[in-house]
Amino acid sequence: MLVVQIALPLPLPRLFDYLLPPDVPQLVPGARTQVSFGNRTMIGIAVNILENSKLPLTQLKKIEKVIDDQSLFSPVLWHILHWAANYYHFPIGEVLSHALPVLLRQGKPTRINTMRKWIISDAGRKVTMESLKYAPKQQKALATILKQPLYYNQISKHNITHATLKSLRTKGLCDLYEEASTIIDWRNNFKIKGKRLDLNKDQEFAVQAINKERNSYVAWLLAGITGSGKTEVYLRVLEKILACGKQALVLVPEISLTPQTIKYFRERFKAPIDILHSSLKNSERLSVWLRARNGESAIVIGTRSAIFTPLTRLGAIIIDEEHDTSYKQQEGWRYQARDLAVFRAHQENIPIILGSATPALETLHNVYNGKYRQLSLIKRIGNAKPTLHKTINIKGQQLKSGLAPILLKKIKQHLQNDNQVLIFLNRRGFSPALICHECGWVAECKLCDSYYTLHQYNHQLRCHHCNSKQTIPNQCFNCKSTHIIPVGVGTEQLEQYLHILFPNISISRIDRDNIKSQCTLEKYFLNIHRGGAHILIGTQMLAKGHHFPNVTLVSLLNVDNALFSADFRTTERFAQLYIQVAGRTGRAGKQGEVLLQTYHPEHPLLKKLMHFGYFSFAKQALLERQLVQLPPWTNHAIFHAEDIDNCQAETFLTQLRSMLEINPNKDKKTWLMGPIPSLTPKKNGRWRWQLLIQHPSRQHLQLLIKCSLLFIYTLPITRKIKWLIDIDPIES
Repeated sequence: MLVVQIALPLPLPRLFDYLLPPDVPQLVPGARTQVSFGNRTMIGIAVNILENSKLPLTQLKKIEKVIDDQSLFSPVLWHILHWAANYYHFPIGEVLSHALPVLLRQGKPTRINTMRKWIISDAGRKVTMESLKYAPKQQKALATILKQPLYYNQISKHNITHATLKSLRTKGLCDLYEEASTIIDWRNNFKIKGKRLDLNKDQEFAVQAINKERNSYVAWLLAGITGSGKTEVYLRVLEKILACGKQALVLVPEISLTPQTIKYFRERFKAPIDILHSSLKNSERLSVWLRARNGESAIVIGTRSAIFTPLTRLGAIIIDEEHDTSYKQQEGWRYQARDLAVFRAHQENIPIILGSATPALETLHNVYNGKYRQLSLIKRIGNAKPTLHKTINIKGQQLKSGLAPILLKKIKQHLQNDNQVLIFLNRRGFSPALICHECGWVAECKLCDSYYTLHQYNHQLRCHHCNSKQTIPNQCFNCKSTHIIPVGVGTEQLEQYLHILFPNISISRIDRDNIKSQCTLEKYFLNIHRGGAHILIGTQMLAKGHHFPNVTLVSLLNVDNALFSADFRTTERFAQLYIQVAGRTGRAGKQGEVLLQTYHPEHPLLKKLMHFGYFSFAKQALLERQLVQLPPWTNHAIFHAEDIDNCQAETFLTQLRSMLEINPNKDKKTWLMGPIPSLTPKKNGRWRWQLLIQHPSRQHLQLLIKCSLLFIYTLPITRKIKWLIDIDPIES
């Protein structure tokens, strides 16, 4: 019997040998298998087929079932996933599993889309409705099927239940029939429809440059100021790609941007466009996966994990808002979707477009090194006017719910002109802290090293790190005083105050507390786009890519924390956030104005952004990072460790550092920092520590990590802690 090496979705960096019984159909790498592992049955992916094993054959179990007769992965995707598992040092079984829809991980069949429908049987045609008079639900269901077959996805629309239909089938009056739906080749009917906007010189140059090399790999940075028409460039490029019968993959950072992006694309192309994001049902995700693999999807638009979508004729990849940190996975396998997209485009030999008004410093560094090519859009399209940028010095001023008197006056002026106002406050809840006025006690989360946030609407205290909740106390836990007061301002408090100040003005608060579903978000946006005086309050959900033509005033509150942070990336993120939020104004021929409240109006970062723009800031930031040898001039990897006693994790990282210090591959350019507590030292009841490794050479850093992993797996202490490694981290 042949030996099959199988990757199982386990946190173990190895493959597992199983025997392939002679009566089992032929197995190919990339196909799923069902095997016994311990006392469980698991679904794994066949990786290698060998004639022998390092273990005695008598110790090997047999494969219970071969699920697929062909690989689920294209050769290119198979190579990318194996490369990613090695680069990010994550178990191959979990990597391969992550790239598949949930239903496939569970062993469900892959098949061409089938349409299931309930049909009347011969006995059902002969039976009289009178015979079902004591079963009115069955009577109604039978009458419906008698008229025409009832497709599975139409059952709820007719107020019929599956149980009712199953009862009819038990009586032999109907049956569930499956028919394979025909694959429609969209290429035969592809058309460009809708209104095409006139291109300016910058857009025309960008489209021509990309189209000229659309049949080979080039990484393009489309650096366009907000409102400069990047989406129109995407659409024009895809016109040529789709006309050649190829498919396209478009990534967006947030689910909230997906409906807006789809709207633009569906208005332009007569072709099937599918979406992929975490809010879809498992069956819907599998359907999109199958359509993409079968070539039925012309365009797939999705968030981070959509990068693993199999497309048979992939012709281009677009990464919108490429700078966004949402492309970096922060749980489990910590991959960077943007970087994997570039790698995939290179392997597929197709162009990739990275679009942003505020490109990541790593992306600009690749442009300056000649790895990427930059195309710039420096003018806003249409009759949009340049935005006015001003600061409000709030030192010594009396703020009302975080708003300065000058800002309140400006808000009134813009609303009186029947315009809209956007107030950005990146802090959810009513107040970020609850404090005792008598003794200074502060409500703290018992599981995390952080304060509770007051959510007055729900009468709750919430931890925004571990999501634990408790009711608002009536008295101080320390001195029993009832004089407990909220400190600081959140979006909830801001909304409450503005409702009092402007009782006749519509106000929309858009944050994760207020927006529970995509449908709710779309209703909010529809209300906003109706025009007229309106106040928008929100967090980062409002900063990304939305088009609000009637917004003429944007104000940013509480930004000073970003100017004095321990994280070296904070200034870059603030600069990006500021430009992105400011870009929501002045988009429809109306003069836009941006007001930034700060205690430090003379801060060099603010002056650089307001007077010279983002790209001037970026060049200076890159020079500063070069002087102190920070990414992208060097490469980082962080070992994270957690425990429940605040002892084992530090010990583990100390042992790891000692090993690295004596490693023969360590040279003078290697820099180690730690073990030190993480920026959030305690989260969800676990103490968190980290050890950072830095080296100018990515290859040398990878070699150090591989050596350290061999050492880690020999340490008994690893069984007492949780640990992981983050390659190219963006958070500490």
